Amino acid sequence: MNVFRRLRKHPDSDSTLQGYTGDAAGDTKGKPDTAPLKLNVEGTTRPLPTDDTPAYTSDHLSFAQASDTGVVRTNNQDAAASFFATLSSAENRPDFGIFAIADGMGGHHDGEKASAIAARTVVAELTRRVYLPLLSMDDDQRPQITEAINDAILLANDAVINQVPEGGTTLTVCIVVGDFAYFGHVGDSRAYIIHQGQAEQITRDHSYVQRLYELGNLDSNELSNHPQKNVLYRALGQPEMQEVDVSWRRLPANSALLLCSDGLWGQVRDNDLVKTLAAHIEPPNVCRELIAQANLNGGIDNVTVILVRIPG
Repeated sequence: MNVFRRLRKHPDSDSTLQGYTGDAAGDTKGKPDTAPLKLNVEGTTRPLPTDDTPAYTSDHLSFAQASDTGVVRTNNQDAAASFFATLSSAENRPDFGIFAIADGMGGHHDGEKASAIAARTVVAELTRRVYLPLLSMDDDQRPQITEAINDAILLANDAVINQVPEGGTTLTVCIVVGDFAYFGHVGDSRAYIIHQGQAEQITRDHSYVQRLYELGNLDSNELSNHPQKNVLYRALGQPEMQEVDVSWRRLPANSALLLCSDGLWGQVRDNDLVKTLAAHIEPPNVCRELIAQANLNGGIDNVTVILVRIPG
């Protein structure tokens, strides 16, 4: 985090808001869309222009994660965890992955402990609640993934409260099953789906200034420079926290899933995220380049990123 974030009450308390871990030097972390048809002036049909996204030929998910202290900070309070499994057999099971990013806050050690506990707890619980049951071929025992994500994040919140009373952390987690992605989110770390030259932010920031913007009290030009831009009204470490944002999306073929802390999205614009993914196919190269850009633009915070390529 850029500053120690003092959690604020929700400005509108009545509102309801909807095992490969990358390189060992990580401290240096469906079906294809059918093209719609367009009627031309002669009355015949022709496909719309093809997608210019670079071809990705693997049949499996590919991913990487990386984390960096940044230029200004002396310790890294971010944490990232990735768990991936694939099975090649007659059962033709889909690829499976759990990806989580946490951005700690608190004293010098409290923040890094809180984020580590949160990431570890949520991945362990989702492995138990989702991945292991999926291995059984019993349809009656299929897990409710969104419910499991909600419960796992609340469990991580309890762990942070019990083990790091003075600390707190954001947490953004995604489960990928084939071409479906399930998201759980608290705080202002983000998840994006990037496809056809567009970056779509899936999560919404639980920050004070974002809520003021949603209420019409700020315009978009004031968001990045507001003095309270780093103040969260919801994060792990709050005893009264009961709300978790949970959602799911279908991942387009030949797309990418990006999870990141605010050290990345606060320094690198969305259109530069898209350009970097277009220029670098391999996920480790994308992660390294994005961190380099964040540091070049100031590196005022820890920078953590997980990049998942969806096959096309």
